[in-house]
Amino acid sequence: MAGYLTTHVLDTARGVPAEGIKIELFRIEGEARTLLKTLHTNDDGRTDEQILPADQFTTGTYELVFHAGAYLDAIGTPAEDPRFLDIVPLRFGMSEAAHYHVPLLLSPFGYSTYRGS
Repeated sequence: MAGYLTTHVLDTARGVPAEGIKIELFRIEGEARTLLKTLHTNDDGRTDEQILPADQFTTGTYELVFHAGAYLDAIGTPAEDPRFLDIVPLRFGMSEAAHYHVPLLLSPFGYSTYRGS
């Protein structure tokens, strides 16, 4: 089985998929942080392509960076200065060739994640 990476962002405050969130994927090697890809969520809160497809997959440490503040601004969430949640980094390891699904459940004052399927 080949490994690959996907995500899904849900706006739990509104009960809808989070459309238009900018997501960056970084590979972490020691102190080095290398940007691999930038994508945006579609109207279903997913990316139109796998974040890390099988032909680019390698095990290791990665970081997904979700630009939540810009999304919250775009949907008209009243902003505080500074916004409580702006950039949401999720650092995780992928230790085997498998499907890694790393969703983000987002609201203006909290978020959660897990390894999904």
